[in-house]
Amino acid sequence: MAPRQTAITFDDVRRIAAELPDVEEGTAWGVPALKLRGRLLACMASHKSAEPDSLVVCLGFDQRDAIIADAPETYYLKPHYAGYASVLVRLSRIDREALKDLLHASWRFVDASAPKRSIRRRATAPKRSAGT
Repeated sequence: MAPRQTAITFDDVRRIAAELPDVEEGTAWGVPALKLRGRLLACMASHKSAEPDSLVVCLGFDQRDAIIADAPETYYLKPHYAGYASVLVRLSRIDREALKDLLHASWRFVDASAPKRSIRRRATAPKRSAGT
């Protein structure tokens, strides 16, 4: 019989996300959060409709719906979160490999949805002198 896996904690989420480029720790709605260049990647669920020890992970609607259909015991949605490109994750039900894959998918989603034009503008904008 295989040993039972211990439940994932936000510290585990933090360690996995730290391997991804440009991820920083912060807060969102008063709870621990991980952000990609200031944009939310994942945070502990704070709304009362979410089950305890649930993680909110940003993800596209199609991908969210697919993973909920594939593993409803691990991934779920509550009406409060339905309008957001995110999925709720029961940390007690997900294993480290699946969490790593999910955080990588979230990183790609958040990176792809960032406003590239403003980033490009900042990078190519001429520097102003102090007198102008």
